[in-house]
Amino acid sequence: MITVKDHSTGRLFDPWAYLGPKRRKLLENSWAGVFRTYLLEKLPVSKVAKHFNDWTGRPTKELHTAIGVVLLQQLHDLSDPEVTETLAFNTQWQYALDIIDESDAGSYLSERTLRNYRRIIIDANLEKVLFNELTDTLIAAFDVDTSKQRLDSTIIRSNMRKYGRILICATTIRKFLKKLRRTHKKLYDSLITAEIIERYMAKNSENIFSRVKPSGTSKTLQDVGNDLLYLIECFRPYETVCALPEYQLLERVLSEQFTVTGSGPDATVTSKPPKEVPSDSLQNPSDPDAAYDSHKGSGYQAQIMETYHETKDKKKPNLITYVDVEPANIHDSHALQPAIDAVSERGCTPDELVCDTLYGSDDNVQQAVPKHVKVIAPVQSTGSSGETALCDFTFDPDTNFATRCPEGHEPVRVRRTKKLSIIASFDREVCGVCPRRTSCPIYLGKRAASLYYTDTEARNAQRRAFEQTTTFKDRYRWRAGIEGTNSHLKNDVGADRLRVRGLVAVRFAVTLKALGLNILRCAEALSAAPRALITTLFGLKSSNTAFVYSLYDKILTFVSIDARQLKCAS
Repeated sequence: MITVKDHSTGRLFDPWAYLGPKRRKLLENSWAGVFRTYLLEKLPVSKVAKHFNDWTGRPTKELHTAIGVVLLQQLHDLSDPEVTETLAFNTQWQYALDIIDESDAGSYLSERTLRNYRRIIIDANLEKVLFNELTDTLIAAFDVDTSKQRLDSTIIRSNMRKYGRILICATTIRKFLKKLRRTHKKLYDSLITAEIIERYMAKNSENIFSRVKPSGTSKTLQDVGNDLLYLIECFRPYETVCALPEYQLLERVLSEQFTVTGSGPDATVTSKPPKEVPSDSLQNPSDPDAAYDSHKGSGYQAQIMETYHETKDKKKPNLITYVDVEPANIHDSHALQPAIDAVSERGCTPDELVCDTLYGSDDNVQQAVPKHVKVIAPVQSTGSSGETALCDFTFDPDTNFATRCPEGHEPVRVRRTKKLSIIASFDREVCGVCPRRTSCPIYLGKRAASLYYTDTEARNAQRRAFEQTTTFKDRYRWRAGIEGTNSHLKNDVGADRLRVRGLVAVRFAVTLKALGLNILRCAEALSAAPRALITTLFGLKSSNTAFVYSLYDKILTFVSIDARQLKCAS
């Protein structure tokens, strides 16, 4: 049976009156007040209710409470036992979830029930629904301007240990042997040799492999590779064993870390040089989805897009509008268009999107133009400084035809070839005596001096020239602010090192943590709104506000005015 309470209808008596006006004001201006006022009724209760029967079975937990607890767990980075205890005794949580029933049915949620509801939300992919709908609600409630946004990625580490190549192979073998012993005991007893059992199944086997001296690394890696090949060939005829995920990990590690030559009894194994190991290779058998990036390290990366304001207005929070999680080895350039499409579907498309060089390829910039998005990003540098480059020429922005060289000379003729390249012909005699002759990209032929380039090169040249202007520097400097958001996401809501493993679980946790950060930022804006109103109305300077703030607190306490009812002056 489905249990859903009506949280929109007011009550005759205020159940929170016992708190007193000061504590009540703290609640209303905290994250709990933001959640209760703006988000509680927006939770996707109907989508979770589809997994239960309205007529049979035991009554469900109140669905607003169940979904809200899953979200608040990620906001506060709590374990399952901590969630059960916090819901039972924490006034902020009970206020946020509108729980006035002090019985176990209203204020208690077991760890098993929490896991069940979390699994429902993950399987139904509802974390995206939660993030999109609740973030859009906050954007509308706090009148957030989405015309200017910025995009960046940050590394996210799951709950996995960092392994070297030897430990990756040894742990994969140990994991397969444990699974084989549990599911195919007869094959394990008959085919696994005593030497392999002693090497990988002993209690101190992991310590043996982790203490290998640098001089013995190559030999140990070769021995482990031979054991991998032996196990794979030994159990290849058994289809039930080949279907095990642990056996498939053996094959993956062998192909990623080693080169196999020959076949059958003549097969030999040679370890690959580190540079030849792919970036998406297995980093830990406990988390096969994690990958490796030479700059960021092992794990996952989160693509984060947020709004920003060029004026310091504490009443308008900067909110994350898009978040996605992918393996760490995927290049950032692939994330720009999905991010723009995602926010466009929700009606919060940016006019300007500021991002770093990795997102600013010419293809990305051109694909964003029909979507009415101007990408502000540097072009990847080429060539050494001090030389005459294509960006020193002047181009027509509509046709990409060169109109003037760095010395101010106009071309004699400009034409487009059949291969879609452009040739700008200059006077040979003038170019022959030019002081830039040795560093100029113009080719001095027998009849003319020609400049060969493509449309992409012309556009990049114009962008490089624009990068040197004050206008670009003033607009691009706002990109640095998202580094602070990445830091807040990791430190304030615990996204730096998660409690889970696997791409699905990591994406679920990071998405809800980004939503939790939005809630915290809205709470800060809510607390700043009344004081900002007083400063605006009285025209006070920062040094004269202390007395008026204290007077405001006394008046608010006396008349019990809800701070959110005060409309902030623009």
